[in-house]
Amino acid sequence: MKIHNSVLYAFSLAVISTFVCAMAPAQSTSTQSSQSSRQTLPPGLDERFLDRSADPCVNFFQYACGNFSKYYPIPSDRSGFGMGTLLFEHNESVLHTMLDNVAASGANRTANQQKIGDYYGACMDTTAIDREGLQPFQAELDRIAALKDKSELNSLLAHYQLINVNAFFGLGEQQDFKDATKQIAVADQGGLGLPERDYYFRTGEAAEKTRKQYLEHITNVLKLLGESDGEAASDAQKILQLETSLAKVSLDITSRRNPKNVYHMMEVGELQKLTPALQWNELLLGSDFPDVAQLNVTNPDFFKGLNTVLEATDMATIKTYLRWQLINSTASVALPKPFDDEHFDFYGRKLRGQPEQEARWKRCVQATDSALGEALGQVYVAQEFPATSKEAMLQMVHDIENAMSQDIDSLDWMTPETKTRAKAKLHAVADKIGYPDHWRDYSKLIVERDDAYGNAERAAVFENLREIAKIGKPVDRGEWGMSPPTVNAYYSPSMNDINFPAGILQPPFYDPKSTDAENYGHIGGIVGHELTHGFDDQGRLFDGSGNLADWWTSQDAKKFEEKADCTVKEYNSFVAVDDLHVNGKLTLGENTADNGGLRLAFLALLADAKRKNIDLSEKLDGFTPAQQFFLGHAQNWCGSTRPEQMRLQVQTDPHSPREFRVNGVVQNMPEFGEAFGCKVGQPMRPQNICRVW
Repeated sequence: MKIHNSVLYAFSLAVISTFVCAMAPAQSTSTQSSQSSRQTLPPGLDERFLDRSADPCVNFFQYACGNFSKYYPIPSDRSGFGMGTLLFEHNESVLHTMLDNVAASGANRTANQQKIGDYYGACMDTTAIDREGLQPFQAELDRIAALKDKSELNSLLAHYQLINVNAFFGLGEQQDFKDATKQIAVADQGGLGLPERDYYFRTGEAAEKTRKQYLEHITNVLKLLGESDGEAASDAQKILQLETSLAKVSLDITSRRNPKNVYHMMEVGELQKLTPALQWNELLLGSDFPDVAQLNVTNPDFFKGLNTVLEATDMATIKTYLRWQLINSTASVALPKPFDDEHFDFYGRKLRGQPEQEARWKRCVQATDSALGEALGQVYVAQEFPATSKEAMLQMVHDIENAMSQDIDSLDWMTPETKTRAKAKLHAVADKIGYPDHWRDYSKLIVERDDAYGNAERAAVFENLREIAKIGKPVDRGEWGMSPPTVNAYYSPSMNDINFPAGILQPPFYDPKSTDAENYGHIGGIVGHELTHGFDDQGRLFDGSGNLADWWTSQDAKKFEEKADCTVKEYNSFVAVDDLHVNGKLTLGENTADNGGLRLAFLALLADAKRKNIDLSEKLDGFTPAQQFFLGHAQNWCGSTRPEQMRLQVQTDPHSPREFRVNGVVQNMPEFGEAFGCKVGQPMRPQNICRVW
């Protein structure tokens, strides 16, 4: 049921990589107090991390972060480790203490405390999970075994939509791109087990090795399900061939960045003609959708191709594929140990280069946050997020929004007509800080202390039914897409809002004890990043009401694309690992936000300094405020990444590797060169720069 983010279009900062944030270094399973964990958080500018032997004008990332890994090497159960990870660990430890306490409490717990405590407690009970083995899955496995022909697939696939089994396609809901006041149904491509469609087709030793390892992984899972060695190897090959056929008709990850490529409103009858092998009215009804006449079919060619795949594939192979997807789509913490270990071996060890599995309690904290994020977040906010932090953050957001308004006025490439519309959109942006005004109601979700798999399945059904129920109803613009403890931030073009969970509003990203310059470099750059997303190559396609609408003159649109192309070529030149370059088109939106966001934060700092009569060229503790600003920004991204994870990130993640989120930005800001006395022609102060905003 979960629809891919490139359809929903919420642009996150990804302080911690998408593929890293759920992996934390091994620690004692004993609880750790919030206070002791907080003491480990670095300040806004940590001089321990500076490599003073490096020239900031040659490689600023090395200068600002060169010694970080001496203090924080990548632990054996991680594929990368960075500054965001330190805060992630702190929050994880705080949540661990909370969950341990409520899991051990008795009858006096509130309803939400019971749910989060028992969800976590069931997840931690590996003895019960292993004792049950495949018994919790047996009804699902029996249902697959009972299929007689393809006409019976509809009811099964409808059920799979509700329990998040990634078989063939995905159904869900979204805001209508053309009318952001409406919630509509959406059908999206799906059914793959590798991270992205091009994994099935890339050539070269590394790509072929990954496919071989994936084939071995499927084989091992089928053997754990009871197949013989020969049968499992044969069936795994058939599954890979089926998924490859689906990949051939899937849209690639870069093309999906353009909202126009994933928006095709169709009558249900039109979709039925594309895929007559399925009965779409039955599928929608079986997934508890309301009566819908139209839906967004993100990729019509996929559904046309899906019909060919279904007709060409024998029933035995389809049933084997369904068993594989059932297990592969299930949260690994709810699986018996052999399945859990096998899942980690491929997706963790081989795909990401992570030597060891993370501690069980950490994975269970993350699972609880995923299933019951606002129930857990309500407790977290009451303990960890003071009102003063929200007030200070709102002030900074307003300062940076004012800076963007002034920046728009100063642009020499944009006509007055488009400037007026851009500022109208800017003034319509909603600022969400810390946590939602109204908490989610989990009263209908049943959580049992001795049923880890059942809890995970019921949580999936609860969330999917909650989403489906939105269809045809007014949009709730107060809703959040991240839980309060999350160390991240995001912009939503359909909502036209910027969102900063409480989890990220702590040191080092926001530190009340740091200088204004350091905070503007840290959290200010993040605020500017999310705000700029509203005007990057994707965000600019939506107007201030959240509608996919062209509010640009043709002249301004052409100039924007020319400036964006400069950024694409610049980032294409960066080598991430071995001979693998950054994908400038895939990362364009995030690179635009990084560059524009830091420039806005610097403009806001200038205004703040003027108000307070601060001389940005006067040194304080060895650095001028301007230098502190850029060092604060750079230290957002301190850290290192394993080669396997770097390869995965470059091929699937719209965010550039951490080094280029520093150097790729400051080399486009003459203000940086002036602050550090760089000469024109040095790497961090090139003759020609790229600038969109």
